[in-house]
Amino acid sequence: MKRSHHESHRSGRTGWLRAAVLGSNDAIVSTSSLMLGVAASSAGRNTILVAGVAGLAAGAMSMAVGEYVSVSSQRDAEEADIAKETQELESSPRAELKELTGIYVQRGLDHELAAKVAQQLSARDPLAAHLRDELGIVKGSLSRPLQAAWISAASFAMFAMLPILALLVAPASYRMETIAIATLASLVVLGGLGGHLAGASVKRAALRVTIGGALAMLVVTGIGRLLGVAQQ
Repeated sequence: MKRSHHESHRSGRTGWLRAAVLGSNDAIVSTSSLMLGVAASSAGRNTILVAGVAGLAAGAMSMAVGEYVSVSSQRDAEEADIAKETQELESSPRAELKELTGIYVQRGLDHELAAKVAQQLSARDPLAAHLRDELGIVKGSLSRPLQAAWISAASFAMFAMLPILALLVAPASYRMETIAIATLASLVVLGGLGGHLAGASVKRAALRVTIGGALAMLVVTGIGRLLGVAQQ
C-alpha cells in the first residue's frame, strides 16, 4: 500500500513568523534598554517600573500600527497587480497567452511544450497561471495586514513583560544586572528558536540577536548614566 508523499516547507510561515520574531525581539530589547537607561540615571524602582509598563503599551501599539500600515501597502500593491492582470486578460487574451508561453520557454521548456502548458493552464484558470508564473503571486497567500498587526502587538506585549518581571523579582542592589541577564538569556532562546523555525543556523541566529540587544542596552544605559550625572 503506497503512502502519500508529504513535504513540509517553511516558506509558508514567512508572514506570521516575521511578525512574531520582530515583535518579540523588539519588545525585549526596547523595553529592557528603556528600563536600564532609566535605572542608570539613579531613578527609583517605581520610576523604572512605570517606564517599563509605558514602553510595553506604547511599543505594542506602535508595532500593531506599523505592521498594519506596512503590510497593507504590500497588499494594495498585490491587489493592484491582480486588477491589472485581470484587465489585460480580458482585453488581450492572445497576447497574454503568448507572454505565458514565453515565460515557460525561458524556464527551459521547448516552445511546443511551453505552448501546450500555457494553453492547458489558461483553460483552467488563466488569472491564477499569470499571477503565479508571471508575478509570483498566489491568491491564497496574499499579505494579511490584520494578522501581522495582532501578532506583532501580542508578541510585543507578551515578551515586554520579561524585563518587567525581572525588575519585580530583582534585589534592590542588582536591578540592572538582573534585567540585563534576563534579557540576554531571552534573546539567546528567541534567536535560536527563530533560526530553528526558519530552518537557518540556530547558533548564528541566536548570536546576532544577542549581540544586537547587548549593544542597544549598553548605548541606552550609557545615555541614562550621563543624564543622571548631569542632573546631579
